[in-house]
Amino acid sequence: MAQAALARADATAETGAASAVLRRTMVERQLEPVGVTDIPVLRRFLDVPREVFLPLELAPLAYSDRPLFLKDQKGRKVRYLLPPLILARFIQGAEIGAADKVLDVAGGAGYAAAILAGLARQVVALESDPDLAAKAKANLQAAGLANVQVEVAPLDNGVPGAGPFDVILVHGAVEDGLDALFGSLSPDGRLLAIAKPEEGSGQQVVRFERVGGKPAGARALFDASAPVLPGFRKRSVFSF
Repeated sequence: MAQAALARADATAETGAASAVLRRTMVERQLEPVGVTDIPVLRRFLDVPREVFLPLELAPLAYSDRPLFLKDQKGRKVRYLLPPLILARFIQGAEIGAADKVLDVAGGAGYAAAILAGLARQVVALESDPDLAAKAKANLQAAGLANVQVEVAPLDNGVPGAGPFDVILVHGAVEDGLDALFGSLSPDGRLLAIAKPEEGSGQQVVRFERVGGKPAGARALFDASAPVLPGFRKRSVFSF
């Protein structure tokens, strides 16, 4: 039994070392070449093993530049995961400070929240899918991240009573339905999501800002694409 335990420990150490190499390669070949230069952000991507937040069949793709989908028990795609090179630019664009409180919307099984936990004072991870939320909670607890709270609710409702938030990150595309999230921003908060800044334009990561409690405009940061999230599709307008 002792030999078996040692063998398992050796295998775990070997797997951890291999994962660390893959993370460094990801940072050097994907994140840095696209302009991710924020040292704390890069350090989090070096430190957090993405594979532990993925199902076994997706773990080999943890450090690829491909977008991934998480599926429910019936095999339906329920959450789109931003590739690490997009996620890193997304988080860097939010300019998160150590005193900030962050709302992480539609982050799947907790990887983005784990990254954010090392950058912000507190993180609230909001998921609309109960199974994903349960996985996120278990993953984050296993990682020892005590400053992350997981909530289950419709994405466009936000988490009433948990704000105000200095930063809100929406991991997907939005067309409408941001009112509740905007309402939970701090007076000088910012919200980042994938949107079309102008009619007919392509999708981009857009940073919406408030100054002194008032809207202060929106700024497109870089091109990125993702499916529109539930609750954020454009409302139909009927005329008679």
